[in-house]
Formats: sequence, structure tokens, C-alpha cells
Amino acid sequence: MARNGTGILLIYTGGTIGMVRDYGSGSLRAFDFNNLLQQIPELHQLDCRIDTVAFANPIDSSNMDLPHWQQLAALIGEHYDRYDGFVVLHGSDTMSYTASALSFMLENLAKPVILTGSQLPIGDLRTDAKENLITSIQIAALSEGGEPLVREVCLYFEYKLFRGNRTTKVNTEHFEAFDSPNYPPLAVSGVHLKVRKEALWRTPRKSALKVRTDLVNQVGVVRLFPGMHPDWLRHQLGAPGLKGVVLETFGAGNAPSAPWLLDALREAAGRGLHIVNVTQCSGGSVLMGRYETSSGLLDIPLIDGRDITSEAALAKLMYLLGSSVSPKSFKTIFESPLRGEMSQN
Repeated sequence: MARNGTGILLIYTGGTIGMVRDYGSGSLRAFDFNNLLQQIPELHQLDCRIDTVAFANPIDSSNMDLPHWQQLAALIGEHYDRYDGFVVLHGSDTMSYTASALSFMLENLAKPVILTGSQLPIGDLRTDAKENLITSIQIAALSEGGEPLVREVCLYFEYKLFRGNRTTKVNTEHFEAFDSPNYPPLAVSGVHLKVRKEALWRTPRKSALKVRTDLVNQVGVVRLFPGMHPDWLRHQLGAPGLKGVVLETFGAGNAPSAPWLLDALREAAGRGLHIVNVTQCSGGSVLMGRYETSSGLLDIPLIDGRDITSEAALAKLMYLLGSSVSPKSFKTIFESPLRGEMSQN
């Protein structure tokens, strides 16, 4: 339950959840979060203090970019000591990317940061916005033994709380817009709110929060496909300034055994490009060497992404590249879970 005087900061970045429909014109306009409690009186039942702050220029999440992540992380860092939890209202299209990035940027996080949004505006007849907002604040206010119960970056959508860096958007029309294919929900909201405490992430040691905003975005995604032209791949891997690539392979980390492909990957890795092998499949893990078509990748060597999502792999690359990790230890560190974003071997 929430402690008396629990403080929650609600941060609005933009997105559908922050809109209401003008029924005279049919157009959408921004929701006035200064009058949040008046417009959603159910929040009074949560027994916590809710303050709000919004981006000066709220954005559609398709426009979310590195400076917005830095702004959001800095906001949380600035207010970290004054609040017990944070709820971030965000458009759904890039929410998994932002949740993944924040999980790495907020080092030693010991409080909840819950991202949520909606498929319909907050004032629509069948909106999912109210439930997502109310339950996200309720979860952010949960405590046990005088400490926040949730101490990680999460994503809440349609009755389920997920680890943020384990999520991906899977549907544009259903309320169940997100899934966490390789890690169970942290909580499920029904008649009762059931939290799976054993699934929650715990920071190994108690240290002060460090906000890491030095991300390097000289990274990219290469998705293998049958019929890929050798020149196209070499062009992608040879892009000027490129430092890291997420390579989306088939099945359990498999790739064509064609010499031109293996040679291109080997040459790129040899000049220092960090290449992470992730599966194109929505669920499951990379198992390099299990099949003959992945045995050649072991010798390059590629970074084993195991069951990490492409969104989290990109964020982790940006974070590690910005942390001045030595080339010798980069592969080892990437293959180690830092925020629960991947499973242990």
C-alpha cells in the first residue's frame, strides 16, 4: 500500500494519453494536467501526493530522439530526492525504446519509473487511458518496509506491468499493445493487484543515483533477409562513423553460411565494429553454434545477444559506447545482464 505522504511526479512527454477530444469540432487538444485531480477524482483514493510537469513542447512519440531521452533522464535526476516514484506519460510507438534507454541511463535506480500511455485519448468513451494512468500511479506508490516496492524502469499497459527493457510493441489496434516475450509480467491488475515480487529487479548495491546521459547514437540495425545483396550489406556495415550494429538473424541466431556474408561481418568486427546477434523472432533466444548456420558466427566473433530485444540492444550499445568501455571488455560486459534486460547464460 502507499505510505501517507508518498510523492509521485507525473511527467508528460506527449502522446495520445495526454489528449482529450473537443466534441464540438472533433479535434484533439492537450489535457490540462494542472487539474488532474479534478478531472480524475479516483486519484484521491490513492493516498499520495501527485505533482505534474510537462515537456515545454509535448511531442508525438515518433519524434522521440536522443535529446528527449536526455531531458527525461535529467528531469528524473533533478527531482529524484523529492519524490518516491515517477510516472512518465509517453506515446506508445517508441515507448519500449525509451523504457530501455532509461533503464541504462538511470544507474543505481532505487525507485519506480513507470512508463504508460494509451491507445485512445483520455476523454473517449472506451478509453484505456484512465486505467493505465491510475494503476501506474498506484504501482509507483507501492512500498514495503518503508521502501518502494518497485525499483526499476517499467512499462504498464492494459492490466500488466512489464520490465521496460524487456518489452516490444506488438499491436497498433488492440489495447494489449505491448508484450514481454522472454520475461513474465511483474504485476497483473485485475480485481486485485498481484505483484510478482520474485520477478522484480533489485540493484545489487545501494549507491546514489547516477544519470548517464552520454549516449552514443552511432549505431544501427541490420535485418537479414533471403536475397540480400552483398553490396548492400557491405554498405551498411561500412557507414562512416558506425560503432555498433544490432544484427537481426534468423531463428536461434542463424545466418546464411555464404562466404560473402561471413567475410563482411568478420571484416567489420576486425576493424572494431561491435555486432550484436539478436533473433528476429518475437520470443526465444540466440543459441550460436546450435545449428551449422550459426557456427560460423562464433569465430567472428559476434556479441551474443541471447534473449535481449532489439530495442534494448540498441539502448545498451548506446549506453556502453558512451561509457568508454574498453574494446577488450565490451563483449563481456554486453553479454552480462546490467538491468535485467537479458537472461544469464
